[in-house]
Amino acid sequence: MENFRVWLEAIGETLSFVIMIVSLLGLVIPVFPGTVIIWVVALIYGIVSGFGTAGVIIFIVLTVLVLVSVVADNVMMGAKAKENGASWASILLALGAGVVFTLIFPPIGGLIAAPLLLYLAERRRQGSHEKALATAKALMIGWGWAFVIRFGIGMAMIALWMIWAGTN
Repeated sequence: MENFRVWLEAIGETLSFVIMIVSLLGLVIPVFPGTVIIWVVALIYGIVSGFGTAGVIIFIVLTVLVLVSVVADNVMMGAKAKENGASWASILLALGAGVVFTLIFPPIGGLIAAPLLLYLAERRRQGSHEKALATAKALMIGWGWAFVIRFGIGMAMIALWMIWAGTN
């Protein structure tokens, strides 16, 4: 019976790891909540396997990391666009369009809609093709940096979970 329990634990840990890796790779899609899924898998792992002292500490760190990850995306995209002179109204319109069009035309609908809408809004507001194009490029640069940050956070979360699983 002990061998069966060990076998089930191994299956559970392997499945958790695979889901986390797939979620990490899914971060390429801007609205895919990869780090949130990693956090949920860690929560389920803790509920099933027990948290213990190390697990509680690691889970608290994972919670902070997932919150930073969720905020990083919009902050980085908006900050880069704002840095280039975009209005907050244009930025919010573009980010909203990004979410809506990703849901309607996954996975790239938002990647096309957000910068396009920002370009159109800024072109209308500023009356300059060059300024509007620079702002749309800045939004995409912000998205790139947000991806790098979220991917790094996702890797750190998986590494921390592996440490936790190794101590359990």
